[in-house]
Amino acid sequence: MSDFRRVPMGVDPYKPSSARIYNYMLGGKDYYEADLEYAEQVLRVAPDSKALARMSRRFLLQGVEVAVGAGVCQIVDVGAGIPISPSVYEVARKVEPSVRVVSIDFDPVVHAHATAMLSGAAGNTPMLADLRQPADMIDRLSSEGLIDFAQPVAVLIVGVLHFIMDEENPGGILAELRAAMAPGSYLVVTHATSESDSRFVRQAMSATKGSSAVPALRSRAEIASYLEGLETLAPGLAPIQDWLDDDLPATRVEILGCICRKS
Repeated sequence: MSDFRRVPMGVDPYKPSSARIYNYMLGGKDYYEADLEYAEQVLRVAPDSKALARMSRRFLLQGVEVAVGAGVCQIVDVGAGIPISPSVYEVARKVEPSVRVVSIDFDPVVHAHATAMLSGAAGNTPMLADLRQPADMIDRLSSEGLIDFAQPVAVLIVGVLHFIMDEENPGGILAELRAAMAPGSYLVVTHATSESDSRFVRQAMSATKGSSAVPALRSRAEIASYLEGLETLAPGLAPIQDWLDDDLPATRVEILGCICRKS
């Protein structure tokens, strides 16, 4: 676990953080005792959470390789979380050393960690911003000279959309991003579905009731409607296991992933 002597300014190590809990699930070191205790509670309700977190991470990095391999040299990682190796930046720069990455999160705790950890990493910029305000996010990326939307960009939205409530208009958010992206851009996205194991859904809703982590599970058809106007690469909108090379087992919660291209 992280050394308390190195706690970034503005971070409370005694209050659980969803980003640090996710870091633990991925096998990282940037969590504290409070995060570990909460993570163990989550695992008692959803024992395959670690496996899902790691599969989602593999899918994310596969999307990076696809986009950068196609010539995209700028990446916006939305809901980036606490940096962990191999990172989006590391994977992208192995393919193309000139790639620029902007790591966006709306959580000040994450931003504090990322700012401390990414200091001195050229072309890797943390930004405190909220996907639910896409116009502001796009404007800042452009006006601060971080992303040139006249050129192709890869936008990564993994593990985020199912925390955008219906009233926050997830379809409209993606439509704004799609409109800003130049032809040749990529969108890498995941979303937990309402077709997941019904017992798990009930447990997850009960465990997260009243917190900021209540998911909005949606049908495959609704998720697909958010991607209209984009070319979906094979195997299309499918369980993330189908995108990975290994013969991976099904999990109680079904997470769909898709890598899309704007023509």
